[in-house]
Amino acid sequence: MSSLKRAGLTLSLAAVLGLLSASTVAQAAQSLAQVQAKVLALQVDATTAAEGAQEAKVSLGLLTKTLNGIKAQAQVQGATVSALQKTLGSIAVEQYKAGSLSQGLQLLFSSDPTLYLSSAGVLESVTRGKSTQLRKYKVAQQRLNATTMVVNDKVALVTAAQKKFVAQSALAQAKLKEAQLILSKLKKVDRERLAKLAAAREKADQASSLVAAKSASGVSGRAGIALKYALKQIGDRYVFGAAGLTTWDCSGLTMRAYGAAGVSLPHSAAAQARFGKAVSYKALKPGDLIFFGNPISHVGIYMGGGRMVHAPHSGARVKVGDLNMGYKKFAGARRF
Repeated sequence: MSSLKRAGLTLSLAAVLGLLSASTVAQAAQSLAQVQAKVLALQVDATTAAEGAQEAKVSLGLLTKTLNGIKAQAQVQGATVSALQKTLGSIAVEQYKAGSLSQGLQLLFSSDPTLYLSSAGVLESVTRGKSTQLRKYKVAQQRLNATTMVVNDKVALVTAAQKKFVAQSALAQAKLKEAQLILSKLKKVDRERLAKLAAAREKADQASSLVAAKSASGVSGRAGIALKYALKQIGDRYVFGAAGLTTWDCSGLTMRAYGAAGVSLPHSAAAQARFGKAVSYKALKPGDLIFFGNPISHVGIYMGGGRMVHAPHSGARVKVGDLNMGYKKFAGARRF
């Protein structure tokens, strides 16, 4: 074989090896990108489940409060029924003690007609009183029965809300564990690489968020107070069920922000969507609460210019982000 052919063959092998090497690197990079996307999807799913748990927790609190009120009402009604039973019991005892001869016949054979006539009025009054007591007893018993049925219904709803809260909380934790399991299967160098990329992304987001926060200075009123409060939390970590003062979930942040403006909201994105005045996408103004997901599972505060401040998901920090997040659909907005 000539030296020229050998040189050509060497170059061809080198080219092939180079292409294989580049392909391997590309595949590895693609694999890491896929892992990163899968982990992010699981973190978002965990956040959705966590907001479902918050909604169940709010419902549970309201139902429990209602149930306690109805139980107190049933207790009062039960005391009324017991008191009426005692009254009716005493009337029955008096009749029994009078013997087989009725009070009317006793009076009829009385030697004093005046006494009969005056006592007859008393007898009629007692009879009327007995009838009135009986009617009161029947009404009270019916009310107690109805209230008891309501109590049983509310107990069933409370039990269902408790189960939903437990299930949603467990689902959120399961999603995070699944993400951690995926990461644990990577090589140490790849895990470190992904961690560095995530940290760099959060650092860049925080820097751009702080710059964007300066644009909120012109917003006034309750909307301005809430928006400025939320922007002060930029860089704080997302934690399930947290509502400050150094960690937050999405609805915990908006609840506290509007609480600072004098507006009381529940700690649930879905529940918050039932408060305030509905606003269309085209009519959005800075300070409006904006909701995402079907069912609703995320909330942020609109800043204007297609941006919002929010606590995104596990593994992220409070930041200013694009209104079109890409992984959750816009579901509505509210103004206070």
